[in-house]
Amino acid sequence: MTSLIQILLMILDVVWWIVIVHVIMSWLINFQVLNLRQPLVGQIWDGLNRLLDPLYSRIRRLLPNMGGLDLAPLIVLLAIYALRIVLVNNFLYAR
Repeated sequence: MTSLIQILLMILDVVWWIVIVHVIMSWLINFQVLNLRQPLVGQIWDGLNRLLDPLYSRIRRLLPNMGGLDLAPLIVLLAIYALRIVLVNNFLYAR
């Protein structure tokens, strides 16, 4: 059972870093440090959007319209952190 929980924690860590990379990359694109016309940047950006859009779209439906401010990545990061806390407290330290 411990191995399964550790695998779930590892998956949550990977998703955490994917969201962080997506947020940083979006900042770099908006401040014109990265150019989407470059093939590698465009492919990475498209891949990250395809990975994270199912998560973000569900959260965006629940959030009110904030204009240009997108809080979906913040909500995803908070949810991942909360899931980590629940998994660690209830399964790893419950012995």
